[in-house]
Amino acid sequence: MSRPRIVIVGAGFAGYRTARTLARLSRGKADITLLNPTDYFLYLPLLPQVAAGILEPRRVTVSLTGTLRQVRLVLGEAGDIDLDARAVRYTDPEGGVGTLTYDRLVLAAGSVNKLLPIPGVAEHAHGFRGLPEALYLRDHVTRQVELAAGGEDPGSRDARRTFVVVGAGYTGTEVAAQGQMLTDALVRRHPLRESARPRWLLLDIADRVLPEMDEKLSRTADKVLRQRGVDVRMGTSVKEATSDGVLLSDGEFVDTRTLVWCVGVRPDPLAESLGLPMERGRLLVEPTLHVPGRPEVFACGDAAAVPDLTRPGEYTPMTAQHAWRQGRVAALNVAASLGRGEPEAYRHSDLGFVVDLGGVKAAADPLGVPLSGLAAGAVTRGYHLAAMPGNRVRVAADWLLDAVLPRQGVQLGLVRSWAVPLDTASPELAKRPAPALTPDNPRKPAKSSEGPS
Repeated sequence: MSRPRIVIVGAGFAGYRTARTLARLSRGKADITLLNPTDYFLYLPLLPQVAAGILEPRRVTVSLTGTLRQVRLVLGEAGDIDLDARAVRYTDPEGGVGTLTYDRLVLAAGSVNKLLPIPGVAEHAHGFRGLPEALYLRDHVTRQVELAAGGEDPGSRDARRTFVVVGAGYTGTEVAAQGQMLTDALVRRHPLRESARPRWLLLDIADRVLPEMDEKLSRTADKVLRQRGVDVRMGTSVKEATSDGVLLSDGEFVDTRTLVWCVGVRPDPLAESLGLPMERGRLLVEPTLHVPGRPEVFACGDAAAVPDLTRPGEYTPMTAQHAWRQGRVAALNVAASLGRGEPEAYRHSDLGFVVDLGGVKAAADPLGVPLSGLAAGAVTRGYHLAAMPGNRVRVAADWLLDAVLPRQGVQLGLVRSWAVPLDTASPELAKRPAPALTPDNPRKPAKSSEGPS
């Protein structure tokens, strides 16, 4: 008999855990294929530290081929899934197309930026969902500080040293906290005229920072941000974005060249394209993570609406913690569907959350115990080291070096603004060609915007 073919779409927290667990369970008795646009698993929670220059980019990536020895990696992005033919059609990074057939399918496509219908945001805001975005943001922020330091026009200098972050959830809060520390360090190397300090604004329509967390932790994070100099404005958002700045919902216009969009994520549209029952963009699944009426199809992570058995009538939130655990259960149940073991329902216990605010500052509630100060910082970094599936020693080494050595404030120039569009799920933007290059400078796009991006 031929070996069963298992295809996993996506190598985020859910997909990577599924592949790793299945490789162990199958013991070479199944053909496991992982379809993913990149050759690495990205540890998203530490991405703000890459943007801040604390961690070297490769520290937050884990090689798929290096850690999943019994899994075949196919580089590409799924474009269409034919459930009846049991086939996944994909496009590889160089435009080639291919088809993967399966006996079992695990959909773990993850999520993309949530783009709201606000004028100018798609054109001028900068998202924060992947390694290219983090690298671009670091270069962009560094460039603005350097241009402000050498500029002559006071208005332009003020705009360049103003940075606006929309969304006070985990990502936005960490980006603002780490960003203020980064620009303060850059200014020490490139003093601005009149000792003008870079200004960071954190906006959200919610009434408090980190609304998903306990109020004590929210207050801790808010206090750290304000002490650090971040202008925290709750109940406020962006009404319009332009190349010169942003119009806030309270009527104020803020001159800026940097708008970072961290309002949250939405499920990858691939799940919705299947034509199956959905729950707010997520594929409805049973507690065992299989799709009703399709016993050969499983879904987990941000792409799946998984019943929360600890809260009847609700679904598990879109968090890395849930995705990681669901990946394990998906693997166990795929194996069970092939005759190895018994299926089990996904049930979780809340371990708490951690938010790294830079330096020794953090907010954490491990097992429901709220912490702040040094204790929270130690727990937060300890949690990340324990949760990472690789690179622990290198990450710890970078943290140690950052504590004793000054950061290197240089631009790498590896990613251009047109390569990291905010609406990553838009086919039109994803297929948009790069701008033409100028004849006199082949390294510079002909239409380079100096506005928020």
